[in-house]
Amino acid sequence: MLDKYLCLEKLARHRRDQVVVSTMSVASPWARQSDGPLDFAMVESSMGQAPAFGLGLALARPERRVIVLNGDGSMLMSLGSLVTLSQRPDANLGLVIVANGTYEVTGNQPIPGSGQVDFGTLARGAGCANVARVSDNDAFDAALPRLLSGPGLCVQVWQVEPANEPVPRPVYYIRERTRRLRAAVNPAP
Repeated sequence: MLDKYLCLEKLARHRRDQVVVSTMSVASPWARQSDGPLDFAMVESSMGQAPAFGLGLALARPERRVIVLNGDGSMLMSLGSLVTLSQRPDANLGLVIVANGTYEVTGNQPIPGSGQVDFGTLARGAGCANVARVSDNDAFDAALPRLLSGPGLCVQVWQVEPANEPVPRPVYYIRERTRRLRAAVNPAP
């Protein structure tokens, strides 16, 4: 199993100008690694909507890679988004499902199907072609370049150890994060 914090540290170290959308148990640890205008913590909105938001960004700005860091509990909230993503295999989007089998920010209650749900199989069954299950450091190091640079849709399931993140409290309010992201992806002429 992977250490979520080490994975995020490596991602931050190798990331360049990709937009990173984080949610729930990944939002706070990602913000400790990177909290610039191209980082969007999606925590006040409906749980599970980060993949759809990331797809919208990728379609609006095809020249910029978008990476969505989504927990397994959040992914369960909108499994249908996998079908939507698979319809746009050319979208410049990387979806990471950070799978620890728990709803981490509310006390590590097990997600439904914990230990049984195979998110890689679900993604492939939804039509996603480029899917990788990443469960050790060597596999992570091999998969990271594909996540960062594409091309097209890439789904990775990171098998991580459960941690104990509290409910995320972003530094910037949602309106300010939105303004910063909009300015970063739509620079003034």
